[in-house]
Amino acid sequence: MKKTVVLLLWIFLYSSGCHFNNEKRPNILFVISDDQSYPHTSIYGTSWIKTPGFDRVAKEGLLFTHAYTTNAKCSPSRSSILTGRNSWLLEEATNHVPHFPEKFTTFPEVLQEKGYKTGFTGKGWAPGKAMIKGKQRNLIGQVYRDIKLDPPAIFISDVDYFENFKVFLNEKSEQQSFFFWVGGHEPHRAYEYEVGINKGNKSTDEIDKVPEFWPDSKNVRTDMLDYAFEVEYFDQHLVKIISELEKRELLENTIIVVTSDNGMPFPRIKGQVYPFDNRLPLAIRWGKGIKNPGRVINDYFSFSDFAPTFLELAGITEEDHEMEAFSGKSWKNVFHNLPDENPREYMIIGKERHDVGRENDQGYPVRGIVTKQYFYSQNFEPNRWPAGNPETGYLNTDGSPTKTEILNLRREGLNSNYWNYAFGKRPQEELYEIEKDPQCLENLAGDESYAALKNQLQNRLIKDLREQGDPRVLGDGDVFDQYPYSGENVKNFYNRYMNGEKIETHWVNPSDFEK
Repeated sequence: MKKTVVLLLWIFLYSSGCHFNNEKRPNILFVISDDQSYPHTSIYGTSWIKTPGFDRVAKEGLLFTHAYTTNAKCSPSRSSILTGRNSWLLEEATNHVPHFPEKFTTFPEVLQEKGYKTGFTGKGWAPGKAMIKGKQRNLIGQVYRDIKLDPPAIFISDVDYFENFKVFLNEKSEQQSFFFWVGGHEPHRAYEYEVGINKGNKSTDEIDKVPEFWPDSKNVRTDMLDYAFEVEYFDQHLVKIISELEKRELLENTIIVVTSDNGMPFPRIKGQVYPFDNRLPLAIRWGKGIKNPGRVINDYFSFSDFAPTFLELAGITEEDHEMEAFSGKSWKNVFHNLPDENPREYMIIGKERHDVGRENDQGYPVRGIVTKQYFYSQNFEPNRWPAGNPETGYLNTDGSPTKTEILNLRREGLNSNYWNYAFGKRPQEELYEIEKDPQCLENLAGDESYAALKNQLQNRLIKDLREQGDPRVLGDGDVFDQYPYSGENVKNFYNRYMNGEKIETHWVNPSDFEK
């Protein structure tokens, strides 16, 4: 009888996920800023931004120089992180502000099922709606946002990320492993103008170079410093979080990942498809698990790699979960300083519908391929405006002093080049030699001397997407335009706006409208 009871207890513990040894399984801390571009941390060499938290993680772990999201916008980028799948394979979740499909399980849901305590603070998966069987679904874990603070600038979030993380740790049992997501709202717009100068003690002279697709003016440099102030603010929370883990003797067995979801909220970057938009900062620390820390990893890392990596390191095999097949791969070998048996030679990136601002809720579909030397992209609907229709104020880009200056230069007949870079229509194909032209300003797609290379990159791109099952290249791309927005205020925005309806939305800056 006693043996039978023991056996039944063992079966129960195994089936409930408790068969994993929590004491040996690593904790996972995922720290993600909102709209921060590579290389905007000090360890990457950006002198006008100071990030001691990020730098410590990189120095005591791994620093990645070619980390890419497959889709550079909040919702689709975060969907790829959570599912381990390339963005174009996520149905509605390929778009921004979507309904998250019930069929896709997230890795935090699996971790929770297998015994991890899970939670998040700040911004989780958003914006969009996630429901399951008619009820609200939390894709990451329990939310911790109750503790507030007095933010140092007007538009910075009042959520105290650090103190809310401490509440989470206090609720965790001593032997239980945890997954916690720290989602900063910074450096997403809006910014308090001149906060970088007035409160950050910065000078516009500190910026060594302004990207060539923006005017080099005091106004633009000030805007960049206001962005830098918010990057540094979020990093200060990371510094305190690391110290708390150290104090509780949890640091060495915690995998700390620090990254961002998409590029900075400036014209020609956020929501677009260029390497500058999709390439993001990434540092990973794991005291007990990373061999020979301090390494710089130059191989391509995809955001679809996070899920398979975390589950393998947590000892969860494919047989232990019901997630859809991963597009990404585990980086366990690289952590252990072993050779990567299948290093990527290139990255594929793309987008469908980002935000609002076109007739009938249309998107701007793009797919691109990035190699160390070249970037090739195909714009499937070149007749559409890439950043939203001019009549609606370019709703794919956040309002900013930089954006306003670009629009004013064109209105006044002084310079249209910056406007064309940020908002103008684009040809069906683009090709850039990014070693010589990292900002992708000189399109070589029409140059006959590059024709063979262009065809080679195009064939590789389309072949891979076909094998993956991307609807866009299989003749069913219109499905992405047909998925409804989850937010009522953005549904059919263009038509409603053109009919004179007054619509309240944070995307609109009336002074930026093009009439």
